[in-house]
Amino acid sequence: MTLLWLLIIPIIGGMLAWMSGKTGTQVPRWISVIALTVVFGLTLQIWYQYYSKIDLFTEQAWLIEFERAWIPQLGISFYLALDGLSLLLIALTAFLGIISVVVSWKEIRHRVGFFHFNLLWILAGIIGVFIALDLFLFFFFWEMMLIPMYFLIIIWGHEDKRYAAIKFFIFTQASGLMMLVAILALYFVHGNATGVFTFNYNTLLGTEISASVAMWLMLGFFVAFGVKLPAVPVHTWLPDAHTQAPTAGSVVLAGLLLKTGAYGFIRFVIPLFPEAAMQFGFIAMILGVVSILYGAKLAFAQTDFKRLVAYTSVSHMGFVLLGVFAWNELALQGAIVVIIAHGLSTGALFILAGGIQERIHTRDLDRMGGLWTTVPRMASVALFFAMASLGLPGLGNFIGEFLVLIGMFRENIPLTVFAAIGIVAATVYSVWIIQRIFHGEPREKWQMRDLNLREMVVMAAMMIVLLWIGLYPRPILNTAKPALDIILREVEEVQMVDTWDSDLEF
Repeated sequence: MTLLWLLIIPIIGGMLAWMSGKTGTQVPRWISVIALTVVFGLTLQIWYQYYSKIDLFTEQAWLIEFERAWIPQLGISFYLALDGLSLLLIALTAFLGIISVVVSWKEIRHRVGFFHFNLLWILAGIIGVFIALDLFLFFFFWEMMLIPMYFLIIIWGHEDKRYAAIKFFIFTQASGLMMLVAILALYFVHGNATGVFTFNYNTLLGTEISASVAMWLMLGFFVAFGVKLPAVPVHTWLPDAHTQAPTAGSVVLAGLLLKTGAYGFIRFVIPLFPEAAMQFGFIAMILGVVSILYGAKLAFAQTDFKRLVAYTSVSHMGFVLLGVFAWNELALQGAIVVIIAHGLSTGALFILAGGIQERIHTRDLDRMGGLWTTVPRMASVALFFAMASLGLPGLGNFIGEFLVLIGMFRENIPLTVFAAIGIVAATVYSVWIIQRIFHGEPREKWQMRDLNLREMVVMAAMMIVLLWIGLYPRPILNTAKPALDIILREVEEVQMVDTWDSDLEF
């Protein structure tokens, strides 16, 4: 029942937070913190038990499974399962969920109960995406993330919130419908071939599909996950959503929602359609490199702080796309580390952007400058996370991007060189952030308070985790390794069977 509790706790917590909103603003906040702390504690307990017996899971795919019949007539079950990959992402979800509640403590002042209801239900949907192994259930949780995030932007967002919310909804809903069509097509293809109509992930692995059909189905999944990642050219919703969302919404978007796209590539796209994915791999890696360079270029051109950080997400997540489609152990491990480290470093930059906007009511970099002497604690923290974003050795982002580049070097040297240029570009826009905001002559005489104790505790927690990953990434790599090894092995077995069948036909 542990997996069920990981879902039930934030769902019930969100409902209680909404109902308690009539009593005041503090109760919903504390309910949310307690609910997410319990989820985080459960995740750490599972991680501790799993890590102490990690050698036993080199052959066993799932650490915990929970399955009950749901709509058996249609082959739909309530099937949840957890492995090392899911475990890491759920830990990140709970951790950043707590951070999101704490940083919105003073920012959100109206409809507080409904705000926390939406926030916790988004997190429940994200956890569901990471553990659902029935494709119908997976799509249910995929859509469950959409509506609460729409409300989060359109109710508590900033000046152009309506435009940003509608654009976010259209992009994610349209791409989600494409994935639904692909899921249904896979369901019928497998049913017609075997007589068994099911949405079960394990059963659908290795489904015999013609090359042309497999390519179209893979593209249906690819577009949905590419929009969420996001990858160029389907990234244009992201800067608007990030810019207009409240701080907590930006943290969840950058730190968690984008990661559902990365998870989808690793868990579904290549395992379900290995041949089609490998044929499309070169194009996908080109899109990854374009995302890295184009995102970095546009980040440097921005004068809106939150919009600048949003484009850095496009750039960083390009490394994840590269790592996934390089499809070797080093590249995949690097992609996992980038997923986690980016969630922390970029989430922190959005928190700082929200803090500055709350204090001086602007995100315009042209109106800032010379703030180091005014807010030295904030400036020092911003410098740390800017260095993390550019991939400074000793911090988590460096480990992830370095492993991706090593893995990519084995597959395509020219694309690796172009991706490495993206790290240089990251240095430019990261230094640009610090220069424009905290150095130089003050452009206006801002009077603003420095980070308080609550904000410093949040920043310190994120800094410690980034340092831990950068200096000792072994626990992260070890936790993900059995799951990645099994996925790699399953894909290789499918490819060997396809090759053998082709030889027999010849």
